[in-house]
Amino acid sequence: MAGCIVVVFGVLVLVAGMAAAQGQVPSPTPAAAAAAPAPTPDCNGILLTYNFEGRAKIRPYVADRNKQPYSFRANATVLNSGTRPLKSWAMLVTFGYGEILVGVDGAVLTGGGEMPYNTTQDAGNATSFSGYPQTDLLTPIATAGDISQIQASVGIVGTLFAGPGPFVPLPTALSLDDPAYRCPQETNVSSGVLSTCCVLTPEAEANATVINANATDPTKNFLPRGTGDLVITYDVLQAYPSSYLALVTLDNNAKLGRLDNWRLSWEWRRGEFIYSMKGAYPSEKDTTGCIYGAAGQYYQSLDFSQVLNCDKKPVILDLPLSRYNDTQIGKIDHCCRNGTILPKSMDETQSKSAFQMQVFKMPPDLNRTKLFPPANFKIAGASSLNPDYTCGQPVPVSPTEFPDPSGLDSTTLAIATWQVVCNITTSKGAKPKCCVTFSAYYNDSVIPCNTCACGCPSNQRGPTCSTTAQSMLLPPEALLVPFNNRTQKALAWAELKHYNVPKPMPCGDYCGVSINWHISTDYNKGWSARMTLFNWDNVDLANWFAAIVMDKAYDGFEKAYSFNSTSVGKNTIFMQGLEGLNYLVKQTNMSGSDYLVPGKQQSVLSFTKKLTPGINVVAGDGFPSKVFFNGDECAMPQRIPMSNSGFRTHLSSVLSLVLVLAASAFVLLQQ
Repeated sequence: MAGCIVVVFGVLVLVAGMAAAQGQVPSPTPAAAAAAPAPTPDCNGILLTYNFEGRAKIRPYVADRNKQPYSFRANATVLNSGTRPLKSWAMLVTFGYGEILVGVDGAVLTGGGEMPYNTTQDAGNATSFSGYPQTDLLTPIATAGDISQIQASVGIVGTLFAGPGPFVPLPTALSLDDPAYRCPQETNVSSGVLSTCCVLTPEAEANATVINANATDPTKNFLPRGTGDLVITYDVLQAYPSSYLALVTLDNNAKLGRLDNWRLSWEWRRGEFIYSMKGAYPSEKDTTGCIYGAAGQYYQSLDFSQVLNCDKKPVILDLPLSRYNDTQIGKIDHCCRNGTILPKSMDETQSKSAFQMQVFKMPPDLNRTKLFPPANFKIAGASSLNPDYTCGQPVPVSPTEFPDPSGLDSTTLAIATWQVVCNITTSKGAKPKCCVTFSAYYNDSVIPCNTCACGCPSNQRGPTCSTTAQSMLLPPEALLVPFNNRTQKALAWAELKHYNVPKPMPCGDYCGVSINWHISTDYNKGWSARMTLFNWDNVDLANWFAAIVMDKAYDGFEKAYSFNSTSVGKNTIFMQGLEGLNYLVKQTNMSGSDYLVPGKQQSVLSFTKKLTPGINVVAGDGFPSKVFFNGDECAMPQRIPMSNSGFRTHLSSVLSLVLVLAASAFVLLQQ
């Protein structure tokens, strides 16, 4: 009997030991279950805490012990210990061991990054976490110290690369992603815990608006509306216990940025799905996620054949113009333009897009006041010339005001409004999407686009070319020939002009659009230039626009003869196609040609010297310092044409013919 007791006791000890060992393996822990940090009497601001909860060695096992991967689990908290509500909080964590995040609970990545998220490559210096769904933290005074309303917790699970214990791989810095707060150097509260107390800067304290510390009404004390290159507004117009009607508006504020066939996406974080839409449509109509998921179990009597989309990350497209008057899916202001959003400087009436959608909610949000926007918005255009955008997370702002639909002198407020600010970004190492060539009446040769101006393909096949050799000077007619067909012309021109030929020869520019700037004339009272656009892509470019920066010649600009032109700011000339000529067609195969010929448009621009005394056109003052096409900054040549000892040549017959044809088209258009 005693022996049996000993055996049973031994088994219990073994089981307890195994359980303890398993407890060392990180696993996702709901942030809400995290214990609150001990009160810090010295912090009367925003207390940030990072608690490293453990790690476990994972495969592959490597020889370098300092590069061994470990899974880890951590918890970060943001506690409002001050007298002002913290609106739309965001916390910066500077990781130091190559952390890769695979799960985040209680927050979202501010930049909308996807999991797994590389904190070194994707985030750079610091990783920003934004509160979701708890975006605002009230004050202890207003809530009687209710921890659920003054503190947010973030559960983090990921992989790091470090040496073995007993040391703890902690972040190197904690701070608030808010310029109004100053966060001192964090301290080790205990083994595995970092903490810092952020306080308002003296400037923010002095300039802060008066906020009622006792206010708990979520409809008051909103942050001011943000500004950015593209602003997405998410308005709830009607609310019901299990659904709501939302209006989504895209507003373009970029001076030159545009979108063609925009594609908008987001992430539903609380099980929502789209029942219907007007003014836009999803790229895929799929209800399997609802039928076989939690929505199908809860809404058992709902006809899901009428549901539009159940994807967690839907992709939304604009409707074509032909559907604008469709009473079923159209009839929404600013909808149905095939996804084209232009800058206000070009056409303010087309700088905005909008659509409505009916959204169904899931428990525990079945209350007309339980409203949460989606997160992780992304916006992109279909054209390779469209800029890239990075969007922040939704921020609650004051409800949007709408004119009363009855026509009365009154306004109707949205039930709730969120704003997402997106800005144009250029990723590290990104290449332009267009390039510029220079030529002049006083020089035979054309300076082509730079070698690999828009990047060179890494997997190109065929004869080897040099990615670093300077591009070869060309005869003017070569501008109308695709790069792959220019070799013989370039070699013949080099032989005729006694130019050196690099071995191997330089690679092409690989740009979809090239722009030639040609100095046509230069006389005592003025001068002129010709600007030609070449579309080497396989897509027509509708409603194109271009801008040139003329540092010294801007004040003397008079007019563009075949483009619409406007002077903007202090040095920029904005241009677009005339009505009926605003399509830059794609490259085509002309009759009798064994290669594709680019679509092209051109115009002569005239300048006076009366307002620019001392300008030296030949020395370089007549060439633009920057050129933009459809909002993208083009690659510029690294040299300008030089005068050949007074020797001047006439325009090549090919380019002269192009000019004559363009002028003829302009005359016919006017008739």
